[in-house]
Amino acid sequence: MTRAAQTRSVYYVEEPIFVDQGDSMVLRRDQSGVTICTPHVTQGLSADDSQQRTAKLLQELICNEGLTDYVLWVYTPMELPITAGLNPSLTVYDCMDELANFRFSPPELLTREAELFRRADLVFTGGHRLWEAKRRKHARVFPFPSSVDVPHFTQARSVENEPADQAGLPGPRLGFYGVLDERFDAALMSELAERRPDWTFVLLGPVVKVSLEELPQASNVHYLGQKCYGDLPTYLSGWDVALLPFARNDATEFISPTKTPEYLAAGVPVVSTAIHDVVRPYGEAGLLEIAHDAQGFERAIQKLLDERGTPQAAERQSRADDHLSQLSWDRTWQDMEDRMAEAAAERTTLVVEAADD
Repeated sequence: MTRAAQTRSVYYVEEPIFVDQGDSMVLRRDQSGVTICTPHVTQGLSADDSQQRTAKLLQELICNEGLTDYVLWVYTPMELPITAGLNPSLTVYDCMDELANFRFSPPELLTREAELFRRADLVFTGGHRLWEAKRRKHARVFPFPSSVDVPHFTQARSVENEPADQAGLPGPRLGFYGVLDERFDAALMSELAERRPDWTFVLLGPVVKVSLEELPQASNVHYLGQKCYGDLPTYLSGWDVALLPFARNDATEFISPTKTPEYLAAGVPVVSTAIHDVVRPYGEAGLLEIAHDAQGFERAIQKLLDERGTPQAAERQSRADDHLSQLSWDRTWQDMEDRMAEAAAERTTLVVEAADD
């Protein structure tokens, strides 16, 4: 969306904040140029009533801002009701994951997604595995795997001072950042930490939908909490190996982890479980190690630790850099814009032909 804001006005509608009384839409312009819209909705109402009130606030926003020709970009089908009454020139469903497979997903999610497929002019998927699952549900489905801001993460290679909460931890350090939920393989990490008490495991991110007690509990496992995107390179700079310890379950079947290219851009070697969109292309190209259990992770991590500073490590990083040179959010956004222009042209042609008839 920050790329879109370079040439368009972008309004990003957040989840509502519930207040004692009175509905309003609070606008805040981000430094990237995106206008962040936060609905404030009276608390104590049903979900349907809250969405109806949010829909009214969104309609008022469209009117007050004088938006007559706009694209509606939808990330989650669950919020489809708040778009009631809107008349976009184009509707895009940006399907980032198979949300119906997540823990506690609401039963109406699939029904609303089916309706969104009917309304959408375009469907973008967050990876190739997800594209394979969605391509038969819509005529115009395009895969957009996770990209990376290479200059941002390359900073990790030259950081001199680590964050204070990490600097005192002994090495070697094995790190992960991301949401700690049902997709995180807690059993694998617990066994790995037990097998190698001489290794330090650094976990960054919020704990969601699971309790902290369900996560690894060991003296060499350190939870440092959620960090800002801008600070991630400083943490990566102190890691010897970066981890993608995802469980193999319904919630991870279609993920395309953004952290995969981010880790590699930071110059940190990577070990991952066999996630489809990690194996292809990164594993098949030999840009990282794939392991299937704690014993395999231990062997792969030890291999990467032993290779530090060797020609083999330099050659692997060089190939990773070559691969990353073909990725950028600028390129992703341009490709999306091209697809939107094609869909808009097709829609206009259909309208003209109908008028001629």
